[in-house]
Formats: sequence, structure tokens, C-alpha cells
Amino acid sequence: MDAKQPCSENLKEEVRKRQNSSQGSRGSSSSQTSRKSFRLDYRLEEDVTKSKKGKDGRFINPWSTWKSPSFLGTLKWALTEKDHSNVPSSKQDLDRVLPVLTPYFVQNPELVGRTGTGMRITWLGHASLMVEMDELIFITDPIFSQRASPVQFLGPKRFRGPPCKIDELPKIDAVLISHAHYDHLDYHTVISLNARFGSELRWFVPLGLLEWMQKYGCENVIELDWWGENCVPGHDAVTFVFTPTQHWSQRTATDDNKVLWGSWSVLGPWNRFFFAGDTGYCIAFEEIGKRFGPFDLAAIPIGAYEPRWFMKCQHVDPEEAVRIHIDVQAKKSIGIHWGTFTLANEYYLDPPAKLKEALERYGLQTEDFFVLNHGESRDLNINDDGFE
Repeated sequence: MDAKQPCSENLKEEVRKRQNSSQGSRGSSSSQTSRKSFRLDYRLEEDVTKSKKGKDGRFINPWSTWKSPSFLGTLKWALTEKDHSNVPSSKQDLDRVLPVLTPYFVQNPELVGRTGTGMRITWLGHASLMVEMDELIFITDPIFSQRASPVQFLGPKRFRGPPCKIDELPKIDAVLISHAHYDHLDYHTVISLNARFGSELRWFVPLGLLEWMQKYGCENVIELDWWGENCVPGHDAVTFVFTPTQHWSQRTATDDNKVLWGSWSVLGPWNRFFFAGDTGYCIAFEEIGKRFGPFDLAAIPIGAYEPRWFMKCQHVDPEEAVRIHIDVQAKKSIGIHWGTFTLANEYYLDPPAKLKEALERYGLQTEDFFVLNHGESRDLNINDDGFE
């Protein structure tokens, strides 16, 4: 199966069909108001793509839509492509169009966790989200450092800072890591989170990353292959499943693809959450949607996608992000992986603008796939006992 773009009318019809299927496959919203034991729904269990390694023992992408970025291609991109990001140097200009808000939990910590049978998400910048659902609080790909780099004097620098300090976070139950790139696995953030929460914090990481985590003092680490699952101790009603994406992994000159990459499907008795991490478009998302969808919320990257000749296999653009939203059968989605670091050549405000255009082509509303300001929260299906 290839990733060719269907016509607009076909896309809108597919959206309608999947929305109707979603409404029937999970029952009415009232059926989720009572907590009950939860069993994974392994639909089409035999029809999923397993992780694979090449002859050199390194992980590979098993899809025809993948092409590895070459050294010459990287050089061509760096030397010949114009950077259109045009991020203002003025903090005042940035504050006006891309404000950084103080998260609610800094000023009102007593409201943390009050989500009832709903869920709340807070965007902490880039691919970092704090998610509150089903009596758990977890963070995705946290990075609080100023640079996404092995050193803090070179490399991509934030143009929007983190909305809070690690010391200002509420108690976190788990961290989800999608892959080992520096903007998703940040050494200083890992050290700081581990220093604050210690062994009470459970780390969910891809296959191949356990040794790295333990080297830097993390004790409570669960390493998973694609479709592997585990839970937070004392919260076994919520299942964390490591699911596929199309990407790659590297931190040094010699460790490329020794660590797996992927997404996370978090399945609870009241809510289902999907975190795409970082990815190009492939058929894995249909597999995830068929097996675990519909999701109440999906977090999908919308930035770092230009030029397409170089970025297409590894980073989706907003159009493809909407296709992932449809494939995983998300009721709502939030755009991530934008507005924080300059990692590609598109204009820095283009991701949400192009997302809006794509949603219109698919016949979807902006509320179906939204973006937040840094530090802003969004509540979904929270009842009267939750945060208003």
C-alpha cells in the first residue's frame, strides 16, 4: 500500500465512515462513567507489523514508504535549501503570536488530577505533553533544556522556553519516550526528573534504551518492543502499549538505529490516548486504529516538515498529520512538534495554518484537531467532579 493522496471527496467520505464506526465500536459516552476491569481489544491481532532488524543488528523500517536519509542528502539540505522559518528575534513579537502561559497547576495545584472520567492535556512545548487521565499523570518526550543537543552551547536552541520548571510539575506517575533523538530524549531533563521523583517514576522506553536509562540512574524502567505492553504499579487498569511509527534513531556517530522508535497507545477504562512521537506517514497508523481505536485524543506532529524531498519519510506535514488523525480513529487531536525549536525550513507559524487548510479539505473542524499555546491546557469530557 502506498501513501498517495486520495481526492478530497474520497477523504471526506472516509472521515464520515470512520466517525460512524467509532461511535459504534466503543458504545455511548455514558457507558464509560463507571470504572470497570478493562481488557485489551486485540482486533486483527495477526495483521500488525512487527519490528525488524537488518543483518547488522540495527532496527529498520519495514515499509515501502521509507527511505533512509543519506549523508549527501543531509549535506544538500544544509547547504542548498533556504531556511524560511523567519523566527522573530524580538521576545515581544513572539509573545504576541506565540505566548508562553503559566500552566494552571503552578498557580492552582489543588486542581491537579481532578478529571473525573475525562482527561486533561497541557502542552509543555515541542512534543512534551502532560496528560491526566484515568487517575494517572504522565509526560511525553519531556525536554526542559534550552537546546536539543548533546551540548548546551551548540545545536537547535528553543525560541520559546518551557512554560514551567521541573520543580513546578505535580507528581508524575510515568514518562513516555518515543525515540532517542535529542529533542525527544533530553539528558538534563531525564537527570532532573529522576532526581525529583526517583524510583516512583516509571519510564516507558523503546527497545534498546534500557541500558542508557540505567546508566544515568533511572531504576523504574520498562523497555518495550512494538506491540509490547505494561502498566504503572497500582494502576493496572491502564495499559501502555508501544506501537510503530516510521522514523529512525541516533545519538552518536556510531549508534544509529540501535534503539527502536515508535508511538504510544495508552488504553484506560475511561479514555484512550495516542502519542505519535515523531514519524513519517505509513500504514502503521491504520493498524493502530484498527487494533486500539477509536482514541479520545491523539497527539500528532505537525512541524519540521520542509523541504519535503528530504523530510517526507521521517516527518509528516500537516496534511499527513490529518491522515494519521483519521487512520487512528481519533475523536480529537492536538498538534505537537512545532513552535519551540527550528528543526526544518518551513515558516515557524505555518504548521497550524497549514493544519487548518488540511482540515478544511477533509471536511473537519478546527476543534477536531487543535493546537494550544505553550503552557495551555485543554479538558476533554470532564464531568461535574472535574476541573471547570
